[in-house]
Formats: sequence, C-alpha cells, structure tokens
Amino acid sequence: MLKVDRLGLLIVALVLVVGLPLGNLLPPGSPLHVSNFTLNLFGKFLTYAILALGLDLLWGYAGVLSLGHGVFFGLGAYAMGMHLMLEIGAKSVYQSALPDFMVWNQVKTLPFFWRPFYSASFTLIAIVLVPALFALVFGFLAFRSRIRGVYLSIITQALALSAWLVFNRNEMNLGGTNGLADFKTFFGVPLNRPSTQRLLYVITAVTLVGAWALCRWITRSRAGKVLVAIRDSETRVLFSGYSPADYKLFVFVVSAALAGVAGALYAPQVGIITPAKIGVLPSIEMVVWVAAGGRGTLIGAVVGAIGVNWIQSWLTTSYPDVWLLFLGALFMGVVLFFPDGVVGALQHALARLRRRRESPSPAPTIERAPAPPPLAPPPPLLTAAIQSIGEADVSRPAPRTGHPRAEATSRAPLQ
Repeated sequence: MLKVDRLGLLIVALVLVVGLPLGNLLPPGSPLHVSNFTLNLFGKFLTYAILALGLDLLWGYAGVLSLGHGVFFGLGAYAMGMHLMLEIGAKSVYQSALPDFMVWNQVKTLPFFWRPFYSASFTLIAIVLVPALFALVFGFLAFRSRIRGVYLSIITQALALSAWLVFNRNEMNLGGTNGLADFKTFFGVPLNRPSTQRLLYVITAVTLVGAWALCRWITRSRAGKVLVAIRDSETRVLFSGYSPADYKLFVFVVSAALAGVAGALYAPQVGIITPAKIGVLPSIEMVVWVAAGGRGTLIGAVVGAIGVNWIQSWLTTSYPDVWLLFLGALFMGVVLFFPDGVVGALQHALARLRRRRESPSPAPTIERAPAPPPLAPPPPLLTAAIQSIGEADVSRPAPRTGHPRAEATSRAPLQ
C-alpha cells in the first residue's frame, strides 16, 4: 500500500478512536462538540463495520458468500446480553434474581445454560468461542461435502431462517420475540452514564482497528494468497495440492468470531438484542454493506457499513417509507454500475490516473521539408527535336564489335 494511503488510514483511525471521544468532552456550545446521541450512533455503526470486515474476508477474498452471518452476530450479542441481564439481579422490575421475562413466563429456576454467564471471564470467552464453534461445525459439514457457490449461500440463508424461528420461541428462555433488553450495567458500571457510553465507543473503535489489522495480516500472508486463488479457481487450487475446504473453513470461523465480537459490543450500546437481528433480512443487509463499499478491499467493507447505515438512519427519520426502496435500488445500482463498490471504483480511477502520469512522454516529431514543386513540361519544339534524334539513332545499324557472332549449326540426327 502506498504511503499516502497509509497516512489516510492512520488519520481516519485517529479521528474514530481519539477525535470523536474528545469532541464529546467539549462543551455543547463548541462547533466541534459531538453529542452523546451521535457518539452512541457511531458506536453502533462501528460494530457493523467489525462484522463487515469478517464478511469481506470471507466473501471478498475467499469467494464464499454467506447469507446467514446474522446468526453469528446474534450469538455474540445474546451471550453478552445474558451476562448483562444477570447483572441486574434484584434491581429488576419484579425484584427477582431471575430476568423479568422469566418471571413473566413463570419460570421458577434459572436454566442451566444461563448459570455460566454469571462469570464475566466466561462471557468474554463465550462471545468469541460460541459463534466460532458453531461456525466450525456448520462449515465442516458444508465444506467437506464440497457445497459451494449459490448452494452454500442458500444453506446459510436457511440457517438464518431456522435460527430466527428458534430464538423466537419462548420455550428457549431467551426472551422470545422481545429478546433481551433493559440492561442496567456493563460489567458493574452503570450504562446510563455518558462516560460509560464513551468507554464503550472507544473499546469498539479500538476493536475495529484490531480487526482490520488481523484481516490485513491474513490477506497479506500465504494463506491469504491461497484464499484469493480459491476465489478465482478452486479446482486449480485443488489440483495444485492444496485443500480448499480447510482454508475456507478457517476463514469462515474467523469471520464468525468477528461477527460474534461485533454483536457483543452492539448489545450494551443499543440496549436490546432481539431475534430480528438474526433473520434473513439483516443478513442480506450485511452483504449489501460489503458490496456497496467494495468487497476484497477491507476498507471498503468499513466504508459501506458506516455509509449505508448512516444513510439509513437519516432516511428512516426523514423518509421512513422510502428506506427499503433505497436499499433495493442501492444493491441493484452496485451490481449493475459499480460491481467493485465505491472503494473499488475509486481505486480503478486512481490507478488509471497514475498510469497516465507515469507513462513516458511521446518522442518529438521531426518536421520534414516540403516536397519541391513538379517541373514544368518542355516546350513543343524541344520535344519534337528530341523525338527526331531518337528515331535517327534507332534506324542507324549497330557497329561491329571485335568478336564475330557465332553462327548456329545444325546437327544431323544420329543414325
């Protein structure tokens, strides 16, 4: 990457990690002041960007299109939400050690799979391991069966639909359609304080920078080159002695883990997690983010996630009836006119501009003197004199040379 590009990424990272939190500390009358609402909104956008990075690593570099990444996002969010619900304790509406929705559903004892989430350390491990293990099992069965292309996309979409149906059931003791909400604290710190929201934003921004560094390291390694080769021609990679299934399974697990981390950071900042974030529609929206920004670029996934959701936030406030139409038009426009996304189109334009600047200047042309004008025809008298001299030379006999001409002799036929 060029030094100018690195400098630009460094400036963007500093603005996200340092600039916005410092702007939030400024007094409200300052022109650079960032409100608590704006900071919280951008914190949510950055969680989407973390998820988009993992999806770009899977789709943009390995060529595996997943339409069910909302499942892994939801698993991480529910893992964090379960711990935050247990932190409430007797401060709930019903003043019970059980979460409010369990009291409402007349659940008498805490389910066994909730109990480990009392531990903060177990929760931090679970938000990574639970989505990763789920992706490991699902990916092993899918990739070992050599399911790829559109068939794998359909299977992941069916996975998202199945997970949405399961999480909507009250029998799962996960809140049903209402999900998990009304969080009070974040690892013992009250969530309603602006300082806590600022801390959550900084954690999310630093995690985004770390996720980008991890994805970039993978793509620049030998494994990343093999992933690109699998995307371009999986059969050729197979005949070269590599196992495409192992590489795809690896990147699928990494992508799911990043989605789980993104979901865990999403839940405390938004304050709620429901099955609506697990279904088919949010999973397709995640693909639109990556496609709009530019897949196979990493930075394009971040730009697409933040840009599309920023526009969504504005449209749903000003023109709520047009949002879905805009989303469909955006996806169709990207597919038809910008297949490489916004960042990809900008990269191609900059590459053409650099080639024009670096191309050698044409050699100077040498101007030739103009051709002389044709000679005028001789006068008629001179032409007649030349013709008469030529006829006289032709009628004169040729002079003899010193060598007599040999006479042709005929031979009699042999008897």
